[in-house]
Amino acid sequence: MEDCIFCKIVRGEIPCSKVYEDELVLSFLDINPFNHGHTLVITKKHYETLFDVPDEDLKACAVALRDIGRAVYEASGADGLNILQNNYRAAGQVVWHAHYHILPRYKRDGFITSWPTNPYGEGQMQEMLAKIRDKL
Repeated sequence: MEDCIFCKIVRGEIPCSKVYEDELVLSFLDINPFNHGHTLVITKKHYETLFDVPDEDLKACAVALRDIGRAVYEASGADGLNILQNNYRAAGQVVWHAHYHILPRYKRDGFITSWPTNPYGEGQMQEMLAKIRDKL
C-alpha cells in the first residue's frame, strides 16, 4: 500500500533499527517503545489484519516472534515478555498493516496485564461456543 508507514519501511523509504529480516518478515525496534527493547514484527507484504495474512506469512511471523522474542527477553534482562497483536480500531490497531509487538516486561513497569472479567450467565458459554464452532 502506497501510504502505509510500514510498507514505506519495508521499501527502505523510511529508516528503521532493523532487528531481523527474511523474505516474508521484517522486525525493528519501535520508535516509541513501551520499554526499551520493544520490537515490532511485521509482514513484508501489506495485509491489514491477522485475518488477511496467508498461512505461509503467518507461520513465518510465528517463528520470528519466538526467536526474536527470546533474543529481546535475554538482551533486555526483562522479567517477562508479552506478545501483542491488535485487530481493528476497537482493539487498539492504529497502523493498518498486520504487525506484532514484542514487549519486554519488568515487575514494576506500571503496565497492568490483567483485565476485568465478564462471567457468562446461564447458558451463555455454550451459546458462544456453538457460534464460534459454527464459524470454523
